[in-house]
Amino acid sequence: MSSFEQLATTASWFAVGPELFLLITAFVVLGYDMAASPKRKDVHGFFVALGIGLAAVTVFEQYRRAVNGVLGSVTSFSGMLRLDGTSILTSGALLAVLALGIAFAWPMITDVGTRGAETIALMILSTVGFMLLASSANLMMLFIGLEIGSISLYVLAGIARERSLADEASVKYFLLGSFASAIFVYGVALYYAATGSVSITGYNESFAGAVNTKPSLALMALALMVVGLLFKVTAAPFHSWAPDVYQGAPAGVTGFMSAAAKIGGFAGLIRVLFFAFGDLLATWQPLIAAIAAFSIVFGTLLAISQEDIRRMLAYSGVAHAGFILVGVATGPIGRSEILFYIIVYSVQLVAAFGITSLVSGSTSSGSARAEYVGLGKRSPLLGGSLALVMIGMSGMPITSGFFAKFGMFRVAWAEGYEWLVLVALVASVAAFFFYLRVVVDMFMRDTANEDSLVLGYPARIALLSVGFVTILLGIRHGLLLDLISKIL
Repeated sequence: MSSFEQLATTASWFAVGPELFLLITAFVVLGYDMAASPKRKDVHGFFVALGIGLAAVTVFEQYRRAVNGVLGSVTSFSGMLRLDGTSILTSGALLAVLALGIAFAWPMITDVGTRGAETIALMILSTVGFMLLASSANLMMLFIGLEIGSISLYVLAGIARERSLADEASVKYFLLGSFASAIFVYGVALYYAATGSVSITGYNESFAGAVNTKPSLALMALALMVVGLLFKVTAAPFHSWAPDVYQGAPAGVTGFMSAAAKIGGFAGLIRVLFFAFGDLLATWQPLIAAIAAFSIVFGTLLAISQEDIRRMLAYSGVAHAGFILVGVATGPIGRSEILFYIIVYSVQLVAAFGITSLVSGSTSSGSARAEYVGLGKRSPLLGGSLALVMIGMSGMPITSGFFAKFGMFRVAWAEGYEWLVLVALVASVAAFFFYLRVVVDMFMRDTANEDSLVLGYPARIALLSVGFVTILLGIRHGLLLDLISKIL
């Protein structure tokens, strides 16, 4: 049987159904924009809503079949893709981030003219890339998905070409992202040299029942691949691009960029650490724990000193990457808590950056704290939504963020990482300062600026949805945890 015939017999279009619907949507949006050159983007919005809706229905059907045990073949396309609980949940999270991201970016999409359709297509392509990454059963497929997702984000960072900071952000993101990708692919090459395979399960299969007497190549491969992915999730000390990019990129797409990259990066880490190097658990756990502690402390301290909201969110993202790595350090036993945290935090992150775009302007670069003074009076919906998101990200009780952190700390404590939990707890208390400072600015300080802010319907729906989810999961966090635990 030829390679093409073998591929044809293993192809599962159901497994890539969400990706196919999104790709078709991107092509239709671009084709319609080129053919009709419409001044309004209403039809674009219809196509996007239809495409995301069909993709979401497919993900739901994948979830239903997985829960009922009738998913079918787990791997497809000659072992390149693996449809399992992690990939299905990650796809659902990415679709939610895409929907929220486009809703908050809609003012920008309508303002940038012909680049509006390109912005939509790039956001969709990035989502497809990270979906493929999360479904990868092969390291080359993982790398391809990583690059599709990342390159789209590099372009999005500079889509507002009128602003020099956007150009600078795009170049920095491209250079540092390419450097991280080069490190990752070098690790893949060493992995192949050590195992003779680029399958994610290649290490376990090569040394099943045997002792690896020369593990240096495999350990170097592990280190390089993990470092490459830590760049993507902005964990310290591999975070250097994040503050400048988040501040300089157009505000309308920054939330999507940050959340999608984090989801994709952590999905890749789960594949590499839990599936590829699960047998070396005791080797990499202490290193991940150390990086988690450093990222939490460093991100929290730097966030306290920021006067720009977007830079503050960037450094808080460094700290949150550390919190998620606390769960990663516990190994596969903490997978439910990791996914719960990623989903909750990603939704809040998109909303936080989306609100900055509504306050500062959809194509703006930077969001000074002074712009948020008195926001609660100028726009109660924006001020209240941002306050709720900030409180949720700080981990206060009666929000989903509290239970996300609590679940992470609980599993880490049970696995013997008491010191790491104590570090994270102290940092969480310190983080209240920079999160609640924004709330004080919005509701307890007066401003001479009394201009009201006009919100479109997509942004209103997105804000109400995020607020509802944040409160609901704070009261009934078991709803999402049950959905996650049933499929893992």
